[in-house]
Amino acid sequence: MWCYVLFASFLWIAVWFLRDRQTLSSFKDKHVLITGCDTGFGNMLAKRLDKKGFCVLAGCLTQKGADDLRRASSSNLRTILLDVTNSESIRKAVEWVKTEVGEKGLFGLVNNAGVANPIGPTEWMTVEDYRKVLAVNTFGMIEVSLAFLPLLKRARGRVVNTSSVLGRLSANGGGYCISKYAVEAFSDSLRRDMYHFGVKVSIVEPGFFKTAVTNLDSIESSLQQLWDRLSPESQQSYGADFFPSYLKIQKFIMDIICDPDLSKVTNCMEHALQAKHPRTRYSAGWDAKFMWLPVSYLPAFIVDAALATVLPKPAHRVR
Repeated sequence: MWCYVLFASFLWIAVWFLRDRQTLSSFKDKHVLITGCDTGFGNMLAKRLDKKGFCVLAGCLTQKGADDLRRASSSNLRTILLDVTNSESIRKAVEWVKTEVGEKGLFGLVNNAGVANPIGPTEWMTVEDYRKVLAVNTFGMIEVSLAFLPLLKRARGRVVNTSSVLGRLSANGGGYCISKYAVEAFSDSLRRDMYHFGVKVSIVEPGFFKTAVTNLDSIESSLQQLWDRLSPESQQSYGADFFPSYLKIQKFIMDIICDPDLSKVTNCMEHALQAKHPRTRYSAGWDAKFMWLPVSYLPAFIVDAALATVLPKPAHRVR
């Protein structure tokens, strides 16, 4: 009996492996719109797809980002200024893309634009802090996706949404983890609804990488602002040692865990765009595969205890 089980398992793995490696025969005339191309994953992905022959439509937040990207790419790559938090900016982008793709429709949409700050202990936040992050990571992603669905349906294309391992495990306060949980849920719903129209939806869940989102100076500056605006009573409850200890933990994570090789993420995005059978989810980075995702399946009390051990403790806590 065990021989049959092993044989069936081996056969399933072999079929999956062969199926996973099948790619489209040509990328010519396949238009892909990428948001957040000024830096990081979006910038690298735009350049790599451009070299492969895709017709890249790169959405940049700033004119400098757009100019720099055009100088580093071929004449086939097109850029547009796109603010995913601005409905008028999205509407203009849709009209521009329509003229670029024509009757073929839009083959790929990569929702990559994202922000992280402010992050930190939940009590340090205001509702506006949450709105600031969700406006980009959640509602921006949703509005862009909905706006381009007619063009994606026309091409029987695919959507690639950038989530995070922190969309599986809420390791810190602030809007980032919440926004990425929302990316997961929206993408699952979209994938099931679009299945009937031939539109494929994939989620990329990166671990920690060295990008503008994980820039230590930016994180420390944001945390300092959060700490400074706390009431004296709240600061006293945490104690004078809490804030510097929290900064040390952030520095350790960014210095030790963050991976400088962004191609581990863009490789996943590329596979989702060029594979005949793109995966539902992609785990990008060794920390994602062997730490964050396995931990996310543990019972909550174990995860709580582990994070309580790692993170600094308030001075006036319940003992």
